[in-house]
Amino acid sequence: MEICLTFILLSSTLTLTAADSVRLVNGGSRCAGRVEVLQEGQWGTVCDDDWDMDDAAVVCRELRCGEAVNALGDDNAHFGPGSGPIWMDNVRCSGSESTLKNCRSRGRGDQSCNHGEDAGVTCSGHRMSRLTAGPHRCSGRVEVFHGGSWSTVCDADFDQQDAEVVCRELGCGIPVKVLGSAAFGRGEGQVWTEALQCRGNESEITFCPTSSSLKHSNCSHYNDVGLICSGHTGARLVNGPDSCSGRVELQYLSDWGTVCAVGWDMRAADVLCAQLDCGSAVAVVEVDWFGEGSGHIWADEFDCQGKETHLSQCNISSWSRAACSHKHDAGVICNGSSVAFHEGRVRLSGGSECQGEVEIYFRQDWRRVLLDSWSLSEASVLCRQLGCGSVLNYRSSPSTTEHKHMCVTGFSCSGSEAHLGNCSSAQPVNCSSGEQLYITCSGIFNPALRSIRLVGSGGDCAGRLEVFHSGSWGTVCDDSWDIEDAQVVCRQLQCGVALSTHIPAWFGPGTGSIWLNEVECEGNETSLWNCRFQLCEEGECGHQEDVGVVCSEFKEVRLTEGCVGNLEVFYNGTWGNVCHNQMDEETVNMVCRELNCGRRGSLSNTEARVKSAPDWLDYLKCRKHDSNLWQCPSSPWGQNRCDNGDEVARITCTDDGKSLRTQEKCSSFPSQKHCSKHWSLRLSGGEGSCSGRLEVYHNATWGSVCDDQWNIRNAQVVCRQLGCGSALSADRNVSSGPGEGTIWLNRVKCRGDEIHLWDCHHSLKKHTDCSPAGVTCADVSTTTPIITTTTSTTTSDIPVSTSTKIQKCPRPFQRHVVG
Repeated sequence: MEICLTFILLSSTLTLTAADSVRLVNGGSRCAGRVEVLQEGQWGTVCDDDWDMDDAAVVCRELRCGEAVNALGDDNAHFGPGSGPIWMDNVRCSGSESTLKNCRSRGRGDQSCNHGEDAGVTCSGHRMSRLTAGPHRCSGRVEVFHGGSWSTVCDADFDQQDAEVVCRELGCGIPVKVLGSAAFGRGEGQVWTEALQCRGNESEITFCPTSSSLKHSNCSHYNDVGLICSGHTGARLVNGPDSCSGRVELQYLSDWGTVCAVGWDMRAADVLCAQLDCGSAVAVVEVDWFGEGSGHIWADEFDCQGKETHLSQCNISSWSRAACSHKHDAGVICNGSSVAFHEGRVRLSGGSECQGEVEIYFRQDWRRVLLDSWSLSEASVLCRQLGCGSVLNYRSSPSTTEHKHMCVTGFSCSGSEAHLGNCSSAQPVNCSSGEQLYITCSGIFNPALRSIRLVGSGGDCAGRLEVFHSGSWGTVCDDSWDIEDAQVVCRQLQCGVALSTHIPAWFGPGTGSIWLNEVECEGNETSLWNCRFQLCEEGECGHQEDVGVVCSEFKEVRLTEGCVGNLEVFYNGTWGNVCHNQMDEETVNMVCRELNCGRRGSLSNTEARVKSAPDWLDYLKCRKHDSNLWQCPSSPWGQNRCDNGDEVARITCTDDGKSLRTQEKCSSFPSQKHCSKHWSLRLSGGEGSCSGRLEVYHNATWGSVCDDQWNIRNAQVVCRQLGCGSALSADRNVSSGPGEGTIWLNRVKCRGDEIHLWDCHHSLKKHTDCSPAGVTCADVSTTTPIITTTTSTTTSDIPVSTSTKIQKCPRPFQRHVVG
């Protein structure tokens, strides 16, 4: 009986009327995609059980799409899972049938099939286009996918009508300019041997006629055609109280649509706010702020650096495959909005001005903050915002009274923000879901700390100088500012001595009032307010002249390869080593947590990356009650027993037993605090670790830096970041070698006093028309204070990566040897 039943099932066919049909969807054209059939008035899919090239050949023939290239049935729904019924299972075509309905099948799929097994097909008639090597998704070299591979297009065969179809197919608006002669670089592989003959009204190039062209006899990659499309033609914020806050909507031709929050972050929001003349972004918010939109949902993923003036200048990925709905519409609040003035205000209750239970004005109400996701970064931002110095400690509130309103959780700060309103990802929750936050800032013991602050570096001892006056924070104009003034600031903040005084707005321009001008200190004053100064009159200074300061107690910690590598600290203006003597598991785990590299790690010893670098710390040993690395006991700065040359601490951070690297984490989780623009650097091909071709790790690939505008000031920053002393030379047209890869950075322009290369003006795009830059550093044992110089540069052979700024505590690193 079982044999007979099987025979009957295999020989049955799916009954289709003449009106029924087959289609391919979600593959970019009508000749590629998930196979769907129409039955009983409803579209359904085909199970991939027994799906093969004979079945695919019948589909391609029925759709007049040429020959079958691929039969995709890999239990992974190659073109995405469909919906509705699964109309056909165990399809068995001989390959000669004229329609799929003539093939044998089991009929409607049973419970053994699901939409994760939907079959797909790619036919030879499938054509789709893309733009590559351009500054964003809607411009670049035109390439066509046909017959299973990508080919470039000859500029002699491409006209305005073809351009209109390509821009339309890519969702990029209308063509702005067609460019010949490999304007976006020469491609690879084949030059397409056919010519598009689009009328201009087709929805995609698959529907355009083609013909062979006699012009192709003279075509090569020197003739690759390029195209610039308009991209999105408009942007706005809607449903807010003013034009500078609201739900993000972008215009494509005449259609407005919302933006999927999956591909939206604070840097994209900054660009949009600047584009709308609304200042900078205060927050990216979710749909419960400004409501759901309607119509189209643009799923572009914007990769902005934050310095662009228009969204079209950002790198834009192809359409996201994330499942987005209007429940994920992104919203933005710019600082030009009335919402920004109130949102993010903080206060402490139940204690004093600089100690107490934390409350924040969030979504139009005062709310308590939960302890669960709070870290040192958020705590330091809060103390800075209150003008209360640095963090002493934070813990659960001693109060057991439940707050009557909703609480807030999930703040995510880098540590450099001026106030909590600039941090992302906060969410309202019920107060009963966790312990409430109680914080103590250093200003509780030293009121003098409350009147000035340094912001924008991630630490309390470097940044843009701001003073509290007339009830609000404002900046200081650089007129007459010198090193004596900076010394007073560092002394007042208990941050050591001034390493440098920065030229205007190095830490970014501030906002609001510019309170002081013509500051003149002798250098021995205990407070900035004891110096001579003038109150700045309106229009006298601009925020491009805001003063910045770096003090010797500004500290950072890093692992030289991101989440793996030598443990190094930045102190007194230079990078130095940490010895491994008496370092234990508790200390290693603290380092990994501080760098957002997981909660555990392993320790080994190794040689110093730079032989002449100082050995800053030894006998570093954290205790269970230490809340951050700088509270852990150690020997005094520079006093150590790290004499054998191979006693430098090397840490490998792990997460659930799996080894992590910063580059891999940032690729998968770009919202990680240490991921933003903190590229790894290395110098390769030179002698030692402090000379050679400069390479940058970006998009999971090592690449070079273009030598256009490369000079000694740029080199000085590289040498400082790598801990290699001062720069001897800025080398141009460095000979290429293995690993050079893409040229990632171009038009780098440093003043020479920056701490990191990413702080310099730069263009982060692929380039093909320049030579690699190199650096030669002195690698001397003396420190390199952060001042502008006119000497040059080199790099290191070890990638130096993510650095997380750790906030200063009143007595960082107790000055005694742990016994």
